[in-house]
Order: sequence, then C-alpha cells, then structure tokens
Amino acid sequence: MPPMKQSLALVTLLSLLLGTALGQQEPAKKKKASEPKGPSPLAQIEDVPGLPRVLILGDSISIGYTLAVRDLLKGKANVHRPRANCGPTTAGLKSLDEWLASGGAGKKWDVIHFNWGLHDLKYMGPNGENLTDPAAPGSHQQVPPAEYEKNLRALVARLQQTGAKLIWRNTTPVPPGVKGRVPGDEVTYNAIAAKIMAEHDIPTDDLYTFAQSRLAEIQLPANVHFSDEGSKVLATQVVAAIEKALPQP
Repeated sequence: MPPMKQSLALVTLLSLLLGTALGQQEPAKKKKASEPKGPSPLAQIEDVPGLPRVLILGDSISIGYTLAVRDLLKGKANVHRPRANCGPTTAGLKSLDEWLASGGAGKKWDVIHFNWGLHDLKYMGPNGENLTDPAAPGSHQQVPPAEYEKNLRALVARLQQTGAKLIWRNTTPVPPGVKGRVPGDEVTYNAIAAKIMAEHDIPTDDLYTFAQSRLAEIQLPANVHFSDEGSKVLATQVVAAIEKALPQP
C-alpha cells in the first residue's frame, strides 16, 4: 500500500477507535451520584414510651405536612400516619381498620387528626380516567356530595369507636386553573363535613381558612398542593390543633 494511503488508513482507524472509546465513556459522564434521600413521611416510626399517640389520616396535603408536624411535636407526642395516601372516603371505608393499626395493632390512639374531601370532589372520566375536564361528556365527581356525606358519617362512627379525641381537618382551597377540579366545590364538601362534625361535637381544624388567607405565599400555582415551605406553614396550624387535644400531664 502506498505511504499516503497507509497514513490515511491509519488516521481513519485511530478516529474509529477514539470514537468508540468516547462512545463507551459517554454514558459514564451522564451518570450522577445518587443524592441522599431524607426521611419519608410514610415511614413508620417507633413510639417513644410514655408519650401520647397521634394518628394523621389524609391525602397528599397531609403527607406534605406530616414530617414538620412530627418535628414540632417531638418530645410531646408520637405522630403516626398510614403508609398510603388516604384518598377519597371510599378508600377510607375500605382501609380504615388497617390504617388504625398503623404503628402496632391493638395500641390505643390518643388523638386522630383526619380529613377526606379533595379526592372525593375531583372529576373522573367515564372509564375511570383521573382528573378529567369537569365539562367533558361523562365526566363526574369521584364521590358526589350525597355519597360523601353518607361515607363520612360511617367513617366518623368507626373513628369514635377508638375512644381517641377526634379532630376534623377541613379541605384546603382548590385554586383557579387547577386540573380536574372545580374551585368552590371544596366549600360545598366542607359544609357537609361541618354539619356532621357539629352533630358529634368534633372540633374542626380550619385549614381551609388558614390557607386561604396566604395562598399566594404557600400554594403552588394552579395546583392544589403546597410548596415545601407552605407545608411547613400548614404544619404550625395542625400542631396547634393537636396540642389542644393532647392529654394533659
């Protein structure tokens, strides 16, 4: 082979080898070291002996403030919650006994802080599609108001059997622009719940009013959820309600 062609062949071979080597290294460059994860609000805790036992029942809004509530009540109460999003009242009817066993079956609860509503009022499609357009044909609320009232009455009756002090936490605001929900529906559902709680002398943690007055600061835009800092703000209100119900030394 002539010297010029040999040189070109050698350059081509080196380019191919270098390209292959770089290609093999590329995935390694894209890999990032896994970041350490913080504690999960769904993680089960071990009781500190001698402290009152508190159970939080609720959806992702309550999941958001669980860790902050635990921190604020550290040394005052053992704060538990189920390993799940408690979803709509239909999920509560199905799983409440299991959730009441969170942290140890047969153990007594001193305080139960509970909520259902945000998942009940959301809209579903005719084939079970989640968070559909409320105006779309076949779209319907997951649990309509009349069924919500019936379910919530049954849940309250079961919770009363625990002997714990009960605290109802009403449903937080549904902002404009949110997907699959209609702003104002939470007011209707909260009114239904308020009637039931009044009949049973169960106090209400009015997180709706508390959040409504500062939504621009703590809630995500066009979203029912709250920022991390917003959840910590909600936790201060939740803790204030729980502290009133804790057994006095």
